[in-house]
Amino acid sequence: MSQTSHGVGGVSYDAKRRTWPAEFNVFLALVILVIVFELIGRIFLGDSFLFNTRDNVAGIFNEARLQIIILQVSIVGIIAIGVTQVIICGGIDLSSGSIVGATAMIAMSFAQVATVNGNPNPKAMFLAQGWTDLPVIVPVLVAIACGMLAGLINGSLIAYTRIPPFIATLGMMITARGIAKWWSKGQPISFPTDSFAAISTGSRPVIIFLALAVLFQLILTYTRYGKHCYAIGSNEDAARMSGIKIPNHKILVYTIAGILASLAAVVLCSKNLTAQSGMGVMYELDAIAMAVIGGVSLSGGRGSIIGTVIGALIFGVIISGFTFLRLDAYYQEMVKGVIIVGAVVLDQWRQRMRALRA
Repeated sequence: MSQTSHGVGGVSYDAKRRTWPAEFNVFLALVILVIVFELIGRIFLGDSFLFNTRDNVAGIFNEARLQIIILQVSIVGIIAIGVTQVIICGGIDLSSGSIVGATAMIAMSFAQVATVNGNPNPKAMFLAQGWTDLPVIVPVLVAIACGMLAGLINGSLIAYTRIPPFIATLGMMITARGIAKWWSKGQPISFPTDSFAAISTGSRPVIIFLALAVLFQLILTYTRYGKHCYAIGSNEDAARMSGIKIPNHKILVYTIAGILASLAAVVLCSKNLTAQSGMGVMYELDAIAMAVIGGVSLSGGRGSIIGTVIGALIFGVIISGFTFLRLDAYYQEMVKGVIIVGAVVLDQWRQRMRALRA
């Protein structure tokens, strides 16, 4: 027999209804995508996408390409970790890219050196006040404070005025972008201290991304915070009746998302050694796409950080694969759009199938 009783109200277990974890399906899509690029490269270019084909370089895999794949998605991936929690909780965050821009401008102004080649720094924002050559912890804390404030505003608006998250975060998106342009009157801010620039040297962005991913995967899986996220996203009314303080939790979720966006801003402007008001444009959509591709349901209540990480890798493979095939960058945008729509359609189909089986 395929069914065995669990002894609870006659509920039975049907082995035929077992399904693979959503993360496995996403990982399978990643593997298929890599195989496709590998086959195309072998057939049409006579080169390998994944493996090393140079005699003068040791190693089986093309380590340079593998590093590029994860490096180019690590910054947006940090944002996606926060966005994933927001979506699981039944919300959406359109402001993260603009928070990156505003935070980068403000944080970089506290990370500047006093002199450049023996002359006063021409880009220094606070040279007259003596706020230059500060310890690296100062601009990092300033960035975290900016992200925390933006997240608090988002969460408070959503929790207490009950306006849709789309509208609340859209307002923050526009406001934060305006702050980014106003802060230095549209001028870039450059010349950070060596300690600030060292934040993003080498593979440190990847380490930061993966460390945050592991931390929040554990938090979502094993803590009350994570259980409340899934409960609110699955059924907010039931979560309220069970005693969960929904307003407080939503404020916390959006605050965490804001802080993670600010950390992404620190890594980004440290990597580029400059901050510009246009930084982070469209990052929020890429972060949402990574989460959705990774199996996070836009309806809330389902998803994981692991899936989002795999979704980020899919993005990286697409970008690197198109570069490998020497295709123009605008094809990447077209394909990303198709993948996003396809992922949402697949999620809706999964929900309908789950409802029919229930």
